[in-house]
Parts: sequence; structure tokens; C-alpha cells
Amino acid sequence: MSVEALAEAAMALSGPDRARLVETLVETLEVEEDSQVRAQWLAEARRRRDEVRLGHVQPIPGEQALEQVRKLLVR
Repeated sequence: MSVEALAEAAMALSGPDRARLVETLVETLEVEEDSQVRAQWLAEARRRRDEVRLGHVQPIPGEQALEQVRKLLVR
């Protein structure tokens, strides 16, 4: 079935049914997006881990990092 034919059939649905169809379609997009975002964050975490392991970056305690962020936000 073509997208146009599917859209035409969807327009024949009642308002609540069209809304439910839209929600279902959007949920499938969000899942795909979530997996893409998750994959990007995983790659970033691995990159940062490797930087620390190779000695390119010196980690600091979490509280120190938060203090630096707070100082930047107060400016």
C-alpha cells in the first residue's frame, strides 16, 4: 500500500482513532531515535574511557567537577 493510500485510509478514521494511530507511529520513531542516541552516547563514553586509560585526560572527583560547573553557571 502506498503512503498516499494509507494516508487516505487514515483520514477516514475517527478523530480518536487517528490520534491513536499517530501516537503509535511516533512511538516507533522515538524507539529508533533512542537507540541511535544510546549508540552515540556509548561511543562517546568509550572514547572518554580510552582518553583516561591512555593518560590523555586526568579525571577529577565528581564533587570537584560539579563545583566547576556551578561556578560557570553563576557567572
